[in-house]
Amino acid sequence: MRKAAGETIDFADDEEGVAAGAASLGPDGGPLASANVRYQGAKPPVADEAWLDDELTDEELAALGEEDFDEALLAEELGDADDFSFDPQEIAPAAARPAAKGGQAKAAAAAPLVATAPAVVKSGPVAVEGEEFTDFSSSDDDHRPVPRISIHAFCETPEMTALLERAAVDRRLAKTHMTMHMGGLPKAVDHFQSTSTPNLIIIEALEGGETLFQQLGELAEVCDPTTKVIILGRANDIGLYRELMRQGISDYIVRPKSPLQIIKSIATLYIDPSAPPIGRTIAFVGARGGAGSSTLAHNVGWCAAEEMQSDTVILDLDLPFGTASLDFEQDPTSGLIEALSSPERLDDVLLDRLLQKHTERLSLFTAPNLLDRDYDIDDQAFETVIDVVRGAAPTIIVDVPHVWTGWSKRLLQSADQIVITATADLASFRNTKNLVDIVSGARPNDSPPLLVINQFDAKLSSVQPQQYAEHVGLTPSFVFHWEPQLFHTAATNAAPIVQVGAKTKTAQSIRDLTSLVLGRTQAAAKKSKFSLAGLVKKKKK
Repeated sequence: MRKAAGETIDFADDEEGVAAGAASLGPDGGPLASANVRYQGAKPPVADEAWLDDELTDEELAALGEEDFDEALLAEELGDADDFSFDPQEIAPAAARPAAKGGQAKAAAAAPLVATAPAVVKSGPVAVEGEEFTDFSSSDDDHRPVPRISIHAFCETPEMTALLERAAVDRRLAKTHMTMHMGGLPKAVDHFQSTSTPNLIIIEALEGGETLFQQLGELAEVCDPTTKVIILGRANDIGLYRELMRQGISDYIVRPKSPLQIIKSIATLYIDPSAPPIGRTIAFVGARGGAGSSTLAHNVGWCAAEEMQSDTVILDLDLPFGTASLDFEQDPTSGLIEALSSPERLDDVLLDRLLQKHTERLSLFTAPNLLDRDYDIDDQAFETVIDVVRGAAPTIIVDVPHVWTGWSKRLLQSADQIVITATADLASFRNTKNLVDIVSGARPNDSPPLLVINQFDAKLSSVQPQQYAEHVGLTPSFVFHWEPQLFHTAATNAAPIVQVGAKTKTAQSIRDLTSLVLGRTQAAAKKSKFSLAGLVKKKKK
């Protein structure tokens, strides 16, 4: 075990073989047709180099297309084409490992060179010392939250403690319970002598080699068989990684620089990879009443379904006063309130019966719009219903009413994307700043909300879009100008703006906003006005 963990690769023993392999390639990168290689350093050397002085025939020049070659530029791009020396420092990691000796050197020489890659982890990229880590893109994260598990973390440095604290407040770990300890592996062994082990243990290990495996052996004696362990280490060694995996360690992360690396590793352990993907939730909220957030949410939902061809569900959570039924010319139903009243009964079959099918790709959960009852619903019910709906469609548009309750706050904090609709007035300006502060503070590892300015009039508006960027810290992604006639026509006809005014700037902005929240680009690009056929016709004239 310890021998496998200490194995390294001696680049010096393989230098000659790499040089010989490189010398056996032809100018096009493929193998030479002849056994005699015409490159300096190849074996065997070429005795006769008179062919270098031969001039190409007319037929050979024609075959080459009579191209003119810039020798200076070619030399600059190729460098020293005759030098095939191998420098191990070019691919060695930042923390170079000592060269192996004796029997280990021979075993290491037979190992593949890919074992020296600087990133050796099971899931997600690894930050190499001296490099800045780039957070995961949306394509790397399927927005699936980690289930309810208990986590104990044992750290040895303040930096790792701060990193784990940032991970603990992430929305993806909202259902987990993380406890922090200082002391590393020795503290973990001592702590679990008299305490049952949790679902997951995260340990920062500064030691390596024999000491590390000895401490892990002591930890294994006090751990339950079902407990998983993630090691956060400093040694970037493929042998160490393989031995840790062989001994049952769940994952090994080298010098994590981002909380998302740790979150990704945890999610990989506890989320079934064979489970179907879940939908992306986009929460629309107005900075004040009448800002037009519902109108934008409904139009973006329709555009996502009909123009972006993404199956979409719109949830109108303004139970007494929602407008989704009016905007889509549907009768209000009690489907949403029935699901919220008994969330434990909601499954795929019941959900399909409760949803209103507006088009082939667009389904609605409209508000009941009844005032003869109180809507005192358990906060957890909203989260449960949305979790079930996320399994039914890839795009979930949540129309959040302008209220501030426990469920609305948690819904915004757990959404994959937030769109704040504001108007250019002082009340909206103040509320937007408060919303951004509270939401961004609870989502430190996510991108900031998208800000949309609606009903803007350059002459009458008291707040300019530039002031939002200066004082709120968010540059408006889109500015919708005051167009009462267009919005009135769309509302009267119960039709989306993209249909009523397909060629207007407002309709195009809605398309662009939809592409932005879905992470897509418009498929149809403007064609270039330059036409080669037209140029040929003009030349003939």
